[in-house]
Amino acid sequence: MKSVKTIYIALGSNKGDKMQYLQSAIDAVFEKVGVVKKISKVYKTPALGFEGDDFYNACIKVETELKPKSVLKELKAIEFKLGRKAKTSKIYESREIDLDILLFDDEVLNDSNLVIPHPHMQKRKFVLQPLLDITKEVEHPVLKSTIESLLDHCEDTSVIEPVNIWLKSPKRHYNFTDFNFIAIEGNIGAGKTSLATKISQEFNAKLILERFADNPFLPKFYKEPERYAFTLEMSFLADRYQQISDDLSQLDLFKDFMVSDYDVHKSLIFSKVTLPDDEFRLYRKLFYQVYKDIARPDLYVYLYQNTERLQANIKKRGRKYEKEIQDEYLNKINSGYLEFLKSQSELNVKIIDISDKDFVKNREDYLWLLREISS
Repeated sequence: MKSVKTIYIALGSNKGDKMQYLQSAIDAVFEKVGVVKKISKVYKTPALGFEGDDFYNACIKVETELKPKSVLKELKAIEFKLGRKAKTSKIYESREIDLDILLFDDEVLNDSNLVIPHPHMQKRKFVLQPLLDITKEVEHPVLKSTIESLLDHCEDTSVIEPVNIWLKSPKRHYNFTDFNFIAIEGNIGAGKTSLATKISQEFNAKLILERFADNPFLPKFYKEPERYAFTLEMSFLADRYQQISDDLSQLDLFKDFMVSDYDVHKSLIFSKVTLPDDEFRLYRKLFYQVYKDIARPDLYVYLYQNTERLQANIKKRGRKYEKEIQDEYLNKINSGYLEFLKSQSELNVKIIDISDKDFVKNREDYLWLLREISS
């Protein structure tokens, strides 16, 4: 996955329905740039440098995988979509929306089209006050002063007043907090770990990841499946029980819900494919004895990808012990999952075909997937 950068963006509007323009801009930033982590209060300030209505100003903290110039491009597109006309002169004028990058991690950039940190942020109280709402400790990478210190020493004498209306988080459109426990499942290479990780980061969830990489029998199984199948499945049976028992019993009061990249019943699905019938019957008895009291997820999401896409993903991540996986094996696993899910009347299941989506690289695909899950 790409590295994530923390950026701060200033928003301003002094034309039309100012609150709606600010809200629409925040929603669009979430769609096009990255997850909006914090939103400041809204402040009313007089127009600076020209005659016009008072501005409504705010700041947001955003986590993004985009580079600075890509963020600038997206912000300009959002401004245009919300009605702002391109400037034809250097004269300041009223505008539906104004979006400025203030800070981009600790990067320093001096380009003809983009300067980071914003060259005038330390001179503007209407920028520093809302920025202080969402970060006190961040240091200006050039001036080496915190936002709080910059505001204390700012010479701007403009009157700035808080507006008693709050902007809303774009995450309100997704109802993940209706659930206590969400399991993301799928075939080998379907992207379940990537999705569970992204959801945990963006929606304040406790992340539970399967510790399959620690299993010493997995590489051996892919080389000699008939010899190591039962040993592998028994090993997974014990490991998954221990892990899920620990993770589900340890509540995190600072997280809104739990999201996992596996459900324990995958043991039944894989063992049915890998074991002979007699061994599978024995394994199934042991499974139900071990897992009889384990909590089941409130929502079970199965990510379906066709075999061609699965093989491409497996090849891309480059695990040596997976290079021998055959199409036939992946097809059997897919069939096993679908057969299992059809029989689960008590599970809240969503099967989502993402064969033509790339939610890791494409944020629009990712948000489409979130909507499918939470709809």
